[in-house]
Amino acid sequence: MAGANEWLQTLGVRHPIFAAPMAGGPSTPELVAAVSDAGGLGFLGVVYLSPDDTRAAIRRVRALTDAPFGVNVFIPEEPTGDASRSVMAMKAWLREWVDDPAVADEIDGVDPRFPALAEFEAQMDVILEERVPILSFTFGCPGADTIGRWKAAGACVIGTATTPEEAVALEQAGCDAVIAQGYEAGGHRGSFLPMDETRLIGTMALVPQVVDRVSIPVIAAGGIMDGRGIVACMALGAVAVQMGTNFLVTHESGAHPAYKRAVMEWRDRGTALTRSFSGRHARGIRNAFMEAVGRAELDVPPYPLQNTLTQPIRRRAAVTGDAERMSLWAGQGYPMAKPMPAADMVRELVAQMERVKSLLC
Repeated sequence: MAGANEWLQTLGVRHPIFAAPMAGGPSTPELVAAVSDAGGLGFLGVVYLSPDDTRAAIRRVRALTDAPFGVNVFIPEEPTGDASRSVMAMKAWLREWVDDPAVADEIDGVDPRFPALAEFEAQMDVILEERVPILSFTFGCPGADTIGRWKAAGACVIGTATTPEEAVALEQAGCDAVIAQGYEAGGHRGSFLPMDETRLIGTMALVPQVVDRVSIPVIAAGGIMDGRGIVACMALGAVAVQMGTNFLVTHESGAHPAYKRAVMEWRDRGTALTRSFSGRHARGIRNAFMEAVGRAELDVPPYPLQNTLTQPIRRRAAVTGDAERMSLWAGQGYPMAKPMPAADMVRELVAQMERVKSLLC
């Protein structure tokens, strides 16, 4: 615990509570600032933002708080093989399924492509120019030279691992810390080494294995919803936890109102890992679109091609408030989520931690 406190203090963070980056709307600058102001660590998810919008979001956070905060990016994936046939088949199926001529025409006009590396590099230039204090990444393991450049710009660099082997690779590449993301976590899995998807590891099993394999700080993520989970993860050696689903329904979250209602009202639906919305495995609340793609047994195009193809459906769902067609990313603990201001959430979690620790003493 003492070591954990010392590392957090070097970051300027008072409590071992990180608000996970939730790209695509939920992680507003207001949410990030509220968590950081309360003594936790807020994270901006900027993967879907342009370089100019990334700069504006970073500066908005700084206008709201003097506390440290983080920015999260997705490492671009190299295309493998020819996905044209799966794209055409998916387009045809989506047009048929939506049963809406306007949305079907929009889908037909989509030309999904892998983003150019230059786009990512332009965004990273902005992040480094803005001297972001903490930078985390998902989906890959950049080379030591790249991570060294980020660190030279003053950033504490944190990678995401779903296995002990990935954690070791991140440490060897020069990361300052690693997020151990368990199977229970909502949103996209951060896997980057080839793995058998039947070998998925839960948070309580993953964290101690990673702690035993690396010498850098480990942040636990996945299924952690209250003070009991935080204390449990720290007992296993984590220095902090990263929580997304809890902050999804806070007042400052930019999640669509229908998304928030689904988290609160669809308590018995459960979650599943799916590639249906984005082309990469991600955990979300089961809904009609997820189930329909599963039944179709199609060859889902890889990320980000599928993500682009499904955008017209998700945009229309946002207009109509149709949660059955939204990507409802959430962890397995989502039935425990409670709406409240983000600062109150941090304070409640800290109070729960203290109560749990007092019972264990």
